Amino acid sequence: MSALRIHLDEDADAYALLNGLRHRGWDVTSSRERGLFQCSDEEQLAWAFDQNRTLYTYNASDFCRLHAAVLRAGKHHAGIIIGDQQTASVGEELRRLIRLGEARTAEAMRDHLEFLSNWQE
Repeated sequence: MSALRIHLDEDADAYALLNGLRHRGWDVTSSRERGLFQCSDEEQLAWAFDQNRTLYTYNASDFCRLHAAVLRAGKHHAGIIIGDQQTASVGEELRRLIRLGEARTAEAMRDHLEFLSNWQE
């Protein structure tokens, strides 16, 4: 069972979140670091899949649609987590991601769409 490896797309690519996850030992990349700004959602999801990384985004409408389209086409992705930009703080966002990461492996996230709002205390 593998731990989640996260990729922050350009919508969720916040310096504080990236550093907070890394400080807690998470393997995390960002679109900014990997030169993926301006790439389509499809390209970001494909890149994350190739790297076995669950994609974290705030872009619910596009990624919910893309999740369904990928599965309908018989293809796969390494998982999608939909965050909420209205979360009270980066600290709360980190706590929710940590809860999710403690409960879900990379294998369990494959082809799965998860809403971070489900991981409140």
